[in-house]
Amino acid sequence: MPKMMANMTKASLETITYRSILMAQNACPPEEYVRMVQEKTEAAMESGMKWMMSGGLASMESLMAPWHRRAVANAKRLRDK
Repeated sequence: MPKMMANMTKASLETITYRSILMAQNACPPEEYVRMVQEKTEAAMESGMKWMMSGGLASMESLMAPWHRRAVANAKRLRDK
């Protein structure tokens, strides 16, 4: 779990940096703003469903997995641009 959290933190900071640069340059496409909201909504729903389906017994790692997956994917996608 600590490795996952460290990896997610690094990816999140990288994503925030890339997006902030795009915004500062007035080059952030509207789709990116939509993605910011949509990805968090989807991750929250996925984590909530895992928690509810497990009767509140889901591991923290399984609840954080949707957030981690999106953070890492965003960092990679923005880095490759």
